Amino acid sequence: MTAPAAPRSDTRALFTLAGPIVISQLAVMGLAVIDTVMAGRLSAVDLAAVAIGSAIYAIVYVGAMGVIQALTPVAGHHYGAGRTREVGIDLAQMLWLCAAMAVAGSAALWFNRPWLELTEAASEVRSIATTYLQALAFGLPAALATRAYFAVNSAVSRPQVTMLLHLVALALKVPLNLVFIHGIGPLPAQGGAGCGMATATLSWGLLVSSLVVWRLDPYFRRFRAGFHRPQWDRLRELLRLGLPSGGSLLIEVSSFTLIALALARLGAEVVGGHQIIANLISVLYMLPLALGVATSVLVAQSLGAGNPANARRAALRGYRVALTIALVAAGAMVLLRAPLILAYTVDPAVARTALSLIILGALFHLFDAAQGVAGFILRGYKVAFVPMLIHGAALWGVGLMGGYWLAYHSTMGQRLGGALSFWLAAVVGLTVTAAALGALANRVARERITEQATTQGPEQK
Repeated sequence: MTAPAAPRSDTRALFTLAGPIVISQLAVMGLAVIDTVMAGRLSAVDLAAVAIGSAIYAIVYVGAMGVIQALTPVAGHHYGAGRTREVGIDLAQMLWLCAAMAVAGSAALWFNRPWLELTEAASEVRSIATTYLQALAFGLPAALATRAYFAVNSAVSRPQVTMLLHLVALALKVPLNLVFIHGIGPLPAQGGAGCGMATATLSWGLLVSSLVVWRLDPYFRRFRAGFHRPQWDRLRELLRLGLPSGGSLLIEVSSFTLIALALARLGAEVVGGHQIIANLISVLYMLPLALGVATSVLVAQSLGAGNPANARRAALRGYRVALTIALVAAGAMVLLRAPLILAYTVDPAVARTALSLIILGALFHLFDAAQGVAGFILRGYKVAFVPMLIHGAALWGVGLMGGYWLAYHSTMGQRLGGALSFWLAAVVGLTVTAAALGALANRVARERITEQATTQGPEQK
């Protein structure tokens, strides 16, 4: 078997990878948008329950997903170096990790009473959220295993598979939601909790589809390596990168999703308005996220091929493109704020809260794109521990804790209101994060080029 062609880092290569990834991620966010819109059309209580349940699920799922994402740069290095069979071996090891994380995560979602009590939400909201989370607990093992296959798809320049599967899932989401929300035949109506049941059903469908593609698609034949028991040296390598990567992603997402829990005491309308803006910027983030993943893959493949200069060019190109697109998207969000919010809700109080947050939401998106792409670039270089520390200090320390103090313990917060206070602090935290990660990524890229020059210098003499 011949080695893959030398990795490219030009703009065409970036968009060839990023195009299917962004469509895939938009499809994923489309699933969340459908849940938000359909729950919002039921009632403010159902919308609040889905918002709170989604926030709790995100904390569990995203932390595990961050660990799984370590497979992309590891497999990307193998692919760039022509070690194709190593990709399948490391996939098998990651599936063992997925199984362990699924046991812990499903238990946390099923026994969700401590989470919901912290929110101080109304009893009717907690009741719906309980059923919603228990449904997602059933789907979590499939969701995590599927993410491992999707990580490999990106690493070996085959994101089209992930895109197609997500588009099928998106097409099935509305009819499945209708079945579970309103009931059919002997199946009783579940209201907002039905959104979680539909998501769990789709998760298992995606896993089965991924297994079929992996076994039958000739493209993946060279990567398949059969069954492998846990290999501790490989598990340690994956965890060395995956744990801090998962920690960073958990901090990043939880610092934002915990806002929904902290706002629950202010009423369903405030939580609903926050959730609309959160959903909008999550949709917008899919493009810089896709560009970040694509950039990380190109960086990893170039490093695996022994070309750190090419890796730095790929990193700079991805970063600049992502920031330009994020700036345009933030402006469009502000200009189109009224029709966007009206598409989500018919409740005037919820709409007023959402409108008050739109400017900060746009700024949040811009700095979120900057720090997100920088973080992905660093993962391509297999640098994850220092970024985790930066995320913790800036997003939890400045963003979340600063927002809580501002909202509930300051005179300024009383004038601004709870939601505005949290969003203002979150934007400041993201600004600090973006600056620190950008500087670190540039430093690491330059160091790798210098290291290669120092190593090769004596050999060339």
